[in-house]
Amino acid sequence: MAETTEEKLEATTKENLMSLLAHHKSVGTAPVSEHEWLAAHGTLHKYNAGDVVTAKGEQAKKLLVVFSGNIAIRIDRGAGSHKLFEWNGGDVGGVMPYSRVGSPPNDVVVEEAADVLVVPRDMLPEMIRECPVITAKLVHAMVDRARQFTASDLRDEKLISLGKLAAGLAHELNNPASAVMRSAKTLTEAVRSAEEAGRQLAAAHLSAAQFACIESTRTACGARQAPLSAMARADHEDEIADWLADHGADEDCALPLADTGVTLAALDTLAANISGTSLDASLRWISASCLVRALTSEIETASSRMYNLVAAVKGFSYMDHAPTPEPVNIHRGIADTLTVLGAKTRAKSVEVAMDIPEDLPHVHAVGAELNQIWMNLIDNAVDAVAVGGHVAVTAGAERDSVIVKITDDGPGIPKEIQGRIFDPFFTTKGVGKGTGLGLDVVRRLLQRHEGEIEVDSEPGRTEFQVRLPAAK
Repeated sequence: MAETTEEKLEATTKENLMSLLAHHKSVGTAPVSEHEWLAAHGTLHKYNAGDVVTAKGEQAKKLLVVFSGNIAIRIDRGAGSHKLFEWNGGDVGGVMPYSRVGSPPNDVVVEEAADVLVVPRDMLPEMIRECPVITAKLVHAMVDRARQFTASDLRDEKLISLGKLAAGLAHELNNPASAVMRSAKTLTEAVRSAEEAGRQLAAAHLSAAQFACIESTRTACGARQAPLSAMARADHEDEIADWLADHGADEDCALPLADTGVTLAALDTLAANISGTSLDASLRWISASCLVRALTSEIETASSRMYNLVAAVKGFSYMDHAPTPEPVNIHRGIADTLTVLGAKTRAKSVEVAMDIPEDLPHVHAVGAELNQIWMNLIDNAVDAVAVGGHVAVTAGAERDSVIVKITDDGPGIPKEIQGRIFDPFFTTKGVGKGTGLGLDVVRRLLQRHEGEIEVDSEPGRTEFQVRLPAAK
């Protein structure tokens, strides 16, 4: 009978294992006595591709000294699966000395057949005593691994925030951009009609008094009144259409004239001074002229909306600033954040109230990172409330600190999980709706800025309070 893989591995001589340890990138420079301890207390194991070393949700139970192959953690946070972390020959993984035993965010899977020395977790206290050099190296490796996990989490959360930003901006820009395109197309036809009517008026050889009457009527059209209800506007359009029909004028003028401030009395005055084809040409010129003015006003309003949106995104992302700490205006940052989230709040009919003094002291921070904090907290609050819910963002100064509070009237956070909400990968949202990184990233960014965050929650009210040192 052919030898099994385990039997072949058991036949591996101690000399070969010692040679592997001596040439290992992470523990190779340790004393021979420490290599002997590892060889005596560890088991050389052959993992095949596809084997799960540690399953998601399980605690790591062994130290892994990898001699060959590839072991990796892959995760999908909504943009496709990607490699979060990996171990190759020469690396160490699994549970480490002095580490808080935790569970991986996803299965730890062998992607390329690997030879690994496995040391059980319950042997680590003895290893700490007997192998001080290796212990020190493993602690350094643990710190490096934590740093890589942190960098990966921050990078992923930034990409997720960028996706939210892009989606919100696309939605926000769609309406004014459509308005500009629609008005520009209509404007071309309105200008053509105005030019044609102007040529007819020029050929009519009207008197100065008649031209003055035409201009007076056009001015009356430009004096826009308060918007009418749909029914009142339809009645006004019918009245103008009847008047145009009674005077033999083009009834197509009724629609643009109904959107102006023109009255039947003003039209009667015009008809008293001008008649026939000249009256028709005058009415077409007036309606086209007023339409041109209305369309240019709409284009200006829509363009201003787009400009303000782009300015808000530019301010939110600090795209023209180096990522270095500087005095940051909290009021402006949160206002830009609310603009970026405007499409989402309107889609859910959520009322967001902002009460932040404009003279609030600045804080010394990286503006883009601070805005990422506001984005995560406000976005979470909007997600938490029901349709038509309320979110309040307030801020004030207290001694040498600036305090920002984000409050919502959602269902609250259960007491039993409040202590876990800042843990990485912990989320109460449904599958595919949350990464579990938002609040973890908020906590890390605030630590970087010497800030603090607290949460107070009960059914019907949840408040996140952020405290940041004011800029000197």
